[in-house]
Amino acid sequence: MPGQLNVLLAEAGVPYDIVLEMDELNDDFPDTDVVLVIGANDTVNSAAEDDPNSIIAGMPVLRVWKAEQTIVMKRSLGVGYAAVDNPVFFKPNTSMYLGDAKKQCDALLEGLKRHYGD
Repeated sequence: MPGQLNVLLAEAGVPYDIVLEMDELNDDFPDTDVVLVIGANDTVNSAAEDDPNSIIAGMPVLRVWKAEQTIVMKRSLGVGYAAVDNPVFFKPNTSMYLGDAKKQCDALLEGLKRHYGD
C-alpha cells in the first residue's frame, strides 16, 4: 500500500490487519471477477509496467486491469498527481462510472440492496 494511503486509512479508522500490500494482492487479480476502483489513478496505471518511457515506469501499481472486469469511479477522466494518462480507463474490460464517488457508491449500494435485499 502506498504510504499516503496508509495515512488516509488510519484517519478513517481502518484496522491495518485487514489491509493487504500490493505484492500480496496483485497475484489475485487474474482470478478476480470484478474490481471496484474508487478515485485512484496513478496507483492503478498500467503505464507504470507497460510503457518504459513513461515518467511512472517502474512505479509499483495495483494490476486491476488483469481482473475480468474493472469499474473505475472518478469525477472525470483527468490525469492523476503524476499527470500521466491512464490506459486502464480505455481497456475493453474497464467501465468508467464518472461522478462524485460518495454519491455513486451510495447509488450503487442502493441498487444492490434493491436487487438482492438488505
